[in-house]
Amino acid sequence: MAFESIQWFPGHMAKTRRMISENLKNVDLVIEILDARIPLSSRNPEIARLTAEKPSLILLNKASLADPVQNRLWLARLSGEKSLPILTDCLTGEGINRLAPAIQTILSEKLARYAQKGMSGRRVRAMVLGIPNVGKSSLINRVSGNKKTRVEDRPGVTRDKQWVPTGIGVDLLDMPGILWPKFEDRRVGENLALTGAIKDDILDTEGLAALLCGRLKRDYPQLLAGRYKLTESDFELPNYELFQKIGRKRGFLISGGEIDTERTAAILLDEFRAAKIGRITLDRITESGGTSDVGTTETNH
Repeated sequence: MAFESIQWFPGHMAKTRRMISENLKNVDLVIEILDARIPLSSRNPEIARLTAEKPSLILLNKASLADPVQNRLWLARLSGEKSLPILTDCLTGEGINRLAPAIQTILSEKLARYAQKGMSGRRVRAMVLGIPNVGKSSLINRVSGNKKTRVEDRPGVTRDKQWVPTGIGVDLLDMPGILWPKFEDRRVGENLALTGAIKDDILDTEGLAALLCGRLKRDYPQLLAGRYKLTESDFELPNYELFQKIGRKRGFLISGGEIDTERTAAILLDEFRAAKIGRITLDRITESGGTSDVGTTETNH
């Protein structure tokens, strides 16, 4: 799948980068939202470079869709002197109650200085960053208690910056999602496409679904077999034939007994994204401490 050919509108991204740089001086910390299923692939290296001097709270969002074992490993991996990770799900509200205490922890020294100066009631300002469709608007709506920020289940809805007050003593600056001009690692593009960060209508969804079959066959064979009633011999099939087998088992047939591959692809991707197959993480930390598939990407973050 030729992700290199996808056009990312570099002018729009340059504008977003400038907006981030110009507004960093107005905030106390950065809240960077990652997709817990793809913590590496959803972490734009530009964000890390632009915000290196600011304390950062990392939200591993959509954590209820991700592998619980991998969630724990990623929490340990992302903890650092200037960054603190927490697990959240902005749609269900899971982990949102940890947000205020985490901000208090990461800004403890700064807040103590404010208190010494008689400014203990000063509101914290945080910039919210992340790739499209990762949950920025859902987070802001959840903690502000209203629907000021437009939310849709498709990438690229937030267009301009906006300040939103919350009830936890923090004002949030919502920024447009920022994607890459190009992917240095093919797996990053694949993972973004599989989780829905790239619009399906510009992708070969049948090829993507076959790719997903291959990844799940390798990393989560029991979940895949359980969902689609696959046998041991089915796993010996090439990825595309396994994908077709799933379509046949589901009864997705058209005239002449042909498999409706378009429908099969749509169902397979939808069920993966909704965790109906199971809780799955694509960027996996291995037993040796490395990361599967996107090892070359890690050095860029």
